[in-house]
Amino acid sequence: MAKSKSKVPVKLTVRSYQVGFGDCFLVTFHYPTMASGKSDNKHVLIDCGSTGKPKKGPTLKEITDQIAADCEGKLTAIVATHRHADHVSGFATNTKANAPGDVIRSLNPELVMQPWTEHPDLPTNAHSLPVKLRSNGKSLGAVNVAQSLNSMHKVAASVLQEVRRNGHGLSASVRNQLSFLGEENLANLSAVKNLIAMGTAGRAEYLCYGDKTHLSRLLPGVKIHVLGPPTPKQYPNVAKQRSKDANEFWHLMGVSANRLSGNVESPFPDAKKFPRQNYPRETKWLVGRIRALHGAQRLALVRALDDAMNNTSLILLFEIAGKKFLFPGDAQLENWSYALHDAPEAAQNRALLAGTDFYKVGHHGSLNATPKSLWNLFTKRGTKSKKGRLHSAVSTMTGKHGSHSARTEVPRGTLVAALKKETVFSTTQDLKSKGTAPQIIEFVLN
Repeated sequence: MAKSKSKVPVKLTVRSYQVGFGDCFLVTFHYPTMASGKSDNKHVLIDCGSTGKPKKGPTLKEITDQIAADCEGKLTAIVATHRHADHVSGFATNTKANAPGDVIRSLNPELVMQPWTEHPDLPTNAHSLPVKLRSNGKSLGAVNVAQSLNSMHKVAASVLQEVRRNGHGLSASVRNQLSFLGEENLANLSAVKNLIAMGTAGRAEYLCYGDKTHLSRLLPGVKIHVLGPPTPKQYPNVAKQRSKDANEFWHLMGVSANRLSGNVESPFPDAKKFPRQNYPRETKWLVGRIRALHGAQRLALVRALDDAMNNTSLILLFEIAGKKFLFPGDAQLENWSYALHDAPEAAQNRALLAGTDFYKVGHHGSLNATPKSLWNLFTKRGTKSKKGRLHSAVSTMTGKHGSHSARTEVPRGTLVAALKKETVFSTTQDLKSKGTAPQIIEFVLN
């Protein structure tokens, strides 16, 4: 194979596709034309999924067909930042081999990168673990996380089934949020199996904070920093969730959500059951309030599960010719805290992140995925000339996640206002046509 004239990219293109509520980014590293006259572009797909397609928007199959054209029929690597449906559902296949995941698989990625929590040797019982996760023959933290993540999928499936079967008595808001979060946290087994298969056909990596990646070899002249997620051994607090933080979040939550756990089955399996229309009159008031409370408790539970899964997100920083491009998936505060404050290299990490040129806005613009300690590091944000200013891009869809009344809506209004004011801001919500053409941001690197 003819080699390119230079081992450093001369341009970088970021494409963001209209998947609604989800992420799908194609990052193209443009190297000088090879001696043969052919282009020498390298393409990395970062996530592909959706849990809320716009009414007039393209299907995931149409989007993956567009990706196949945009990447010239070949992917260098796939990054699946974490297992949420809005990041991986586009990797799902079907028996007819014409699903979005089948299209992506035909692009023959050389490398599939996922967080360490997705290692196939971490089943529910976690008998076998990668060597790098073991410490003195013990790996209890990893085992517990693996068990918890698999259990989360079962709880989410149970909640979704219950909402569909017995959702009356719940407010429309609670019912819609339960349905969304339940679907979001399902196991997505077809997509997971396809990611494993593509990794087996090429090369698979399951990464945690500080790991080196083979992608650096596939992308000459590009330095890649893996800034998350940490393992429980590195940072035990990654398994915990904060409901409010005055210094980091983009508002103070009005009410702290209870962190619930336990059996989701009925506590009274042998109790006599009445059809709704036959409830004794004197019980109807109580039953309605019990149902409302039950729904609110389940909503608190699936929110906690959703937060935990987000904190398994890969955080990647690409450094090329003095420019830096940050892709943090849906990483929330606990994931970020290690890299920013608690890692032995925290000071170096902060210095590294300070000069970020492009920021893929975390978790579709939620209140707790762009910690203010990260935001305040960005030296290239500002309100004056656009030249050299930080670029930010968010893939999102209003009305799918959170609520305005609780100030948890996604995207969070105060964050979007700051992004619009202090960065060159783009959002997939500006892609309003049925076409598959993505938003394109280009950076000249030489």
